[in-house]
Amino acid sequence: MGCGVAQALAETGHAVILMDDDEEVLSRAQRRIAKGLRLSALLGRRSSEKAANEILDRIAVSTYYEDLAQVQFLIENVVEHQPTKLALYRRLDEICESAVVFAANTSAIPISLLASATWRPDRFVGLHFMNPVPLMSTVEMIRGPLSSPESLETSKTLIAQMGKETVVVNDSPGFVTNRVMMLTINESIRLFEECVAPAEEIDRLFKTCFGHKMGPLETSDLIGLDTVLLSLNVLQSHLDFDRFLPASLLIEKVEAGHLGRKSGQGFYDYRPDTRKNPKGTNL
Repeated sequence: MGCGVAQALAETGHAVILMDDDEEVLSRAQRRIAKGLRLSALLGRRSSEKAANEILDRIAVSTYYEDLAQVQFLIENVVEHQPTKLALYRRLDEICESAVVFAANTSAIPISLLASATWRPDRFVGLHFMNPVPLMSTVEMIRGPLSSPESLETSKTLIAQMGKETVVVNDSPGFVTNRVMMLTINESIRLFEECVAPAEEIDRLFKTCFGHKMGPLETSDLIGLDTVLLSLNVLQSHLDFDRFLPASLLIEKVEAGHLGRKSGQGFYDYRPDTRKNPKGTNL
């Protein structure tokens, strides 16, 4: 997700610092962004190799937190794990200037909870980007209970500069999109597990009956089954145990390392020998 956000920002003229603890992760991120820019060219969103190089030049990478002291706006994209996020925000709060707005790109964790780890709850918002970020037209913005109007306006301005619209919602676990989507994905996994229908047919129904571009199982593979599981765990802990109880097959796939597109296997097969038929076979 961080790669897509960085690409979308750089494509719209912003200088970006992409930060991770692992240099290899950053190297992979640079390759992924370069691949994303090639896709933009194929879709007619960019016209030349020179433009791609200029965009890449706007993205600096770093493993040093201190380099974030110069940023004017911070978007966090780390794993959907509450303790990890809270520890990160405590550290960033000491490094970044007090006027910098923090934006959490979280799938389900309440913004109020994350903001409580900082001294800037008024300068803390949620920005829930959707994959693939460069191609999506709308961002779900979450207003925390203490988010100031100025912080929301600053965030809206940045999103508008990225060529996207915002829909502002109030803080709640999972917000609007994931509170509904995670239930849909989880029930679709149960239907597949119960052999009610194959993955392709479940997804085809959502695409042909409801006009969705992707079905719920395709969407879960794109998000990452590990992220889906973490999101359901968050929703379960904050809302309703039974309603958000993860499907047993989801847990099994995550434990087996079948995480979706990023691992090559999920509810569909994306490994190189099945590239001509990316959906492959049900697993």
